[in-house]
Amino acid sequence: MKIKLTLLMLTLAGCSGHKEVKPQPVQIPPVETQTHSPSPVTGQYHASRVTGDFAGYPQLNEFIAHMETVHGIPHEYLYGLFSQAHRKQWTLDYMNRQGGPSKGLPSPGSWSRYRAQFLTELHIESGVAFWRRHAQALRQAEERYGVSAEYILGIMGVETIYGRNMGKDRVIDALTTLAFDYPRRSAYFTEELENYLVMVRDESVDPAELRGSFAGAMGLGQFMPGSFLKWAVDHDYDGRRDLWQPEDAIGSIANYFSQHGWHPGEPVVTRAIVQGAVTLPTGYDKQYSLADLAAEGITPATDIPADERPSLLLLRGNSSDEYWLGLNNFFVITRYNHSTHYAMAVHELAQAIKRRYQGSAAIPFSNQFSNTLGANSFAHGRLKPPLHMSFETGLE
Repeated sequence: MKIKLTLLMLTLAGCSGHKEVKPQPVQIPPVETQTHSPSPVTGQYHASRVTGDFAGYPQLNEFIAHMETVHGIPHEYLYGLFSQAHRKQWTLDYMNRQGGPSKGLPSPGSWSRYRAQFLTELHIESGVAFWRRHAQALRQAEERYGVSAEYILGIMGVETIYGRNMGKDRVIDALTTLAFDYPRRSAYFTEELENYLVMVRDESVDPAELRGSFAGAMGLGQFMPGSFLKWAVDHDYDGRRDLWQPEDAIGSIANYFSQHGWHPGEPVVTRAIVQGAVTLPTGYDKQYSLADLAAEGITPATDIPADERPSLLLLRGNSSDEYWLGLNNFFVITRYNHSTHYAMAVHELAQAIKRRYQGSAAIPFSNQFSNTLGANSFAHGRLKPPLHMSFETGLE
């Protein structure tokens, strides 16, 4: 009351025309440690300590204390939950074999091999069928976020073949294993584990029930938990954000693109016309002015705005190489997965689905790479890193 009275007197003095009252020092009581009341959680978990595969992990105990202090999730609940988590040795072995991103030029034929995994009859025809089933949701997403249906489908097709391959690992197992037994990316996966526990609390979901990729990516679009918290939307307005449900997955992918700067109606790539040897570095993150490219004998095959700064892309086919220019929307696709090959596969699959959906049976493969069709085109069972895991791919 004493503090409030002093502040009121100062306010009145400042508003009047009388002589300024010199403020008196106000003693602020010491800040006490803030503790959250227990947050509502889902699932019957309770224990006095962690047992099982992760018993005796000091970092896990510190993490549990952090979750209780910051988010109000009771430690007894988390002890019980993590006592049921399983350590995934296969995941650790796989991740340790990957190493870091590759350096230098991509290997000859690397683009042909990569695209053959996604530009398949299964991916294209399944995409057309998905479009027909969910045309209204796709149309609404385009109206709300400005993202064309074919690019939403391109992401879904590359990530999970429209929900066929969403992963079989429990997310709690995947994230706990990588957070506390994979030192190279421990900080990243610990943060994603925190995001996951906040996500399931907010969505009233049992944390042991959700399944996804070996690294914790979820749903038709393979969102990591941090991406879920930032960009997932309730596209069908049923009160939940459920990325295992097509409508919400459609809206969430579109929102992701929109929030990362997608320009509605603009192209994604254009061919580069090259005269002479190319000496400039290539890659989705190697952007140049049109003047700089022209000085090196590189010009776009189609007209693009003079202020555009496209990426110079090199795609190495089985028989020859091609140069392309990636525009703003191409760079947006690489925010989903930081890879030239990934973004180009999404683009080409999107265009193939669109043409098939509109009634053309032709598959618009690049002429230089049409020889990649065949038995290898159906190698769709490849294990691949999930969304936002491009630091593990080593792809150009």
